[in-house]
Amino acid sequence: MTPAARISAAIEVIEDIVGRRRPAADALKDWGLSRRFAGSKDRAAIASLVYDALRRKASSGYAMASQEPRALVLGMLAGLRGMSVSEIGGLCSGESHAPARLSEDETALLTVFSAGDAPDWVQADVPEWLWPSFASAFGAAAVAEGQALAARAPVDLRVNRLKASRKEVAAALSHAQPQEGAWSPDALRFEPGPDGRGPSLQTEAPFFAGAFEIQDEGSQLVTLLAAPQPGQTVIDLCAGAGGKTLALAALMANRGTLYATDLDGRRLAPLHDRLARSGASIVDIRIPRSRGHEPLEDVAGQADLVLVDAPCTGSGTWRRNPDAKWRVRPGALAERVKDQAEVLARAARLVRPGGRIAYITCSMLPEENDEAIRAFLGKQPGFAPIAPIDMLKSAETDFSLLARFATEFGLQLTPRRTGTDGFYLACLRRGD
Repeated sequence: MTPAARISAAIEVIEDIVGRRRPAADALKDWGLSRRFAGSKDRAAIASLVYDALRRKASSGYAMASQEPRALVLGMLAGLRGMSVSEIGGLCSGESHAPARLSEDETALLTVFSAGDAPDWVQADVPEWLWPSFASAFGAAAVAEGQALAARAPVDLRVNRLKASRKEVAAALSHAQPQEGAWSPDALRFEPGPDGRGPSLQTEAPFFAGAFEIQDEGSQLVTLLAAPQPGQTVIDLCAGAGGKTLALAALMANRGTLYATDLDGRRLAPLHDRLARSGASIVDIRIPRSRGHEPLEDVAGQADLVLVDAPCTGSGTWRRNPDAKWRVRPGALAERVKDQAEVLARAARLVRPGGRIAYITCSMLPEENDEAIRAFLGKQPGFAPIAPIDMLKSAETDFSLLARFATEFGLQLTPRRTGTDGFYLACLRRGD
């Protein structure tokens, strides 16, 4: 496919996403299945165009005076990819599957392309209904935080210290030009190329050998700061596919007991193969037999650490899932807040006296973070928050520089602040 034909395809996919309110991954998959002529490089390039357009949906639509899929793609080419009007016009010839020629209005808008006089939520590319919450979290920096969240994300990996060192993995992947992570001692980072794509690391031999897993550095960092210790009893209460479970096992040096569970047992299915590859041998997977069943009843009140990777809106991952921010609705936020209260109450029953809860979200919204902790403390007087500066000093590495990102009860990482996905962490100690 020509570059122009790929742009036409991206416009078509976005029409499907917007028209049917469906995830971008589903629309892209269906497009590829119905057009077998498109090779893997074509599909990857089209996906990159689609995700880039969705990152800047609000600001591109404002600058182009239209929310039509064509306007969003053209605006993205100018605003995110920095293409000139003549370059965009050269791709829009109307010939051989290329988009139609630019209209006079499109040419004029692309010539002066700007959203600088738009409302703050538009400049930040944050849904309008969420803007008050976002603004309350970041104040005068809210627009800049939103813009950083609308940028492309790098690819990060976590070196599995049970099998390899960062130096060894970096050498094995030197052809992909890895950089050491700024925060996590186990992180390697790969910046996206001009097309927005990173290297295909899951086809590399060290991956199959269990030497690393793909994991954002922010996710690694909050797990480090949860400070699991070798020999402890630790619970990963919302383990899902097990990314943090694997990190916990490595931090515990494969000593102690680590329980992994999830209310949706189906989400745990990938963990079995990942554990076998990683060499982690201390993990006990507990699958609930039915809704409401507590598979950890036999260890209630015994855990040194309960890690709660709570269900949330996922606002901190919008760099990687830009379509998700335009599909989330106010009712979803209310449901997630309810879920968070329930999982925190469950964690409280599992942790021992003197033990800790590490509450984590991949959210940048106060309702899911500090406000969730405030509500929990109001119902659980036997727990007290651990001051962020103490939490930072208790980890294996002194992360006290992160104290400037402390909130009332925890720590807020963001793409702008830490170069990571948006993660929140608060630690709570149960009284003796």
